[in-house]
Amino acid sequence: MLSVICPIYNEEKYIARCIESIMAQDYPKDDLEVLFVDGMSTDRTREIIASYLPQCPYLRVLDNPQKIVPPALNIGIREAKGDIIIRLDAHAIFPKNYFSELVKNLSALGAENVGGVCRTLPVDDTPICVGIANVLSSSFGMGNSYFRVGAKDVMEVDTVPFGCFHREIFDRIGYFDEELIRNQDDEFNGRIIKNGGKIYLLPHLVIDYYARDSIKKVYKMFYQYGLFKPLVNKKLGRPATIRQFFPLLFVLGLLLGLFTFFISRWFVLVYFAVILLYFSLATYYSFKDSHSLKQVIIQDGIYFVVHFGYGWGYLVGLYKLLFRKSFAVKSNR
Repeated sequence: MLSVICPIYNEEKYIARCIESIMAQDYPKDDLEVLFVDGMSTDRTREIIASYLPQCPYLRVLDNPQKIVPPALNIGIREAKGDIIIRLDAHAIFPKNYFSELVKNLSALGAENVGGVCRTLPVDDTPICVGIANVLSSSFGMGNSYFRVGAKDVMEVDTVPFGCFHREIFDRIGYFDEELIRNQDDEFNGRIIKNGGKIYLLPHLVIDYYARDSIKKVYKMFYQYGLFKPLVNKKLGRPATIRQFFPLLFVLGLLLGLFTFFISRWFVLVYFAVILLYFSLATYYSFKDSHSLKQVIIQDGIYFVVHFGYGWGYLVGLYKLLFRKSFAVKSNR
């Protein structure tokens, strides 16, 4: 049996499209269970799921009183009956062969985890939402995060979204780390690699993923990604990737560069030249998506928000590690 686990919380805008894409899967429904693990939603999420239950007896809803993602995943894993587990997100729409291709390639590649490529879509057509989707799909915004920027061939990677696992991997290396509000997938994938496993990206499987709908939410998300990254590195005993350090260096450069004002005007010139270079690159990539000056300016700002948010979060995470402060945050959204 295949068990599919999807953490949810107040997903009334997205849950119907997600369920429709699950219903359209070509995987045999009599060998499938789908577990929505709900963080006690206060909107119409449960009502919408209930409307599908008569035609989808393989759907179930489980409670997640802690409301955050890692406990939801672990609740689902413990409840799952299948020997293969797929982890989904309600913000996404999956191609009809997603389940079958993941299961097939998990065995064919001798992998511990396989997943597809995210095609990031705007929630609506406002300049901000379009800009957010463009930035999250850009190599300037996301570096070499191949599941976001795409790839040509099947390739071994450090992480994938919405992956597929043999059930026994959780018994062998442990479950998702519930201390990690963000980056729990990165940490788990890091453990897979540390224990000799392989993770593959399948570029022919394209997932439509709906990005956050405001700059504030994007900042919060990337701040939390940065915040928890030092803790992930500590748990793994090493950095998972090199790209994680670039936003940190960017923020350190911005902050430490201010002290050049007291050293020499040449240092000041270099400082502003680097900032000009950054925004020139941002503008170049923004113009690749749109020739509207308004859209380009908005997108430049979103690039800065993403990079600064991640870098500042990383700096705060280092502070918390050094001084043994709590990493607890109020919400995973």
